[in-house]
Amino acid sequence: MDEHRLVKTSKMLAKILRHDPDRIGIELDGGGWVSVDILLAALARKGNRLTREQLDHVVANNNKKRFAYSEDGTRIRASQGHTIEVDLGLEAVPPPAVLYHGTAEPSVAAIFREGLRPMRRQDVHLSADVETATRVGARHGRPVVLRVDAAGLAAAGHLFRRSANGVWLTDTVPPAFLSRHTIG
Repeated sequence: MDEHRLVKTSKMLAKILRHDPDRIGIELDGGGWVSVDILLAALARKGNRLTREQLDHVVANNNKKRFAYSEDGTRIRASQGHTIEVDLGLEAVPPPAVLYHGTAEPSVAAIFREGLRPMRRQDVHLSADVETATRVGARHGRPVVLRVDAAGLAAAGHLFRRSANGVWLTDTVPPAFLSRHTIG
């Protein structure tokens, strides 16, 4: 599978498994899982033929590790980023002292007024490193990286979870726990 098809297939699967399983007539269980066989059959019915080997390639080679297989390999789900209600079953874990959030310049003023909110997603997404946050912010324009006082948030009672692909999740980040990080 070439890089263009890999990206295109990954985006299609993200849309289905995070936001719109009805698009191809499948149902996710409460944890966001669907049988691989059901997913592949539903895709084929909609004209998107994908073999198990191709799906394996997308899961293994997606640069954001957006998808995960169940331990027995029979089910698949998106690792995080859902706009539909799912319970990923992630346990609360202590965060590192500092996390980062990438955004674009036009959003900064509102974020410093209102804090970080999940918007259409279930959680606020945070990165463990500046490089990842910069890439995330660059998707929306000129990147701005915000430093999140995760230790302070945790001390204030906010819970953190870490998805299978390393994204840190929390409900909100109030403005008092944010500062602008200088991208060097």
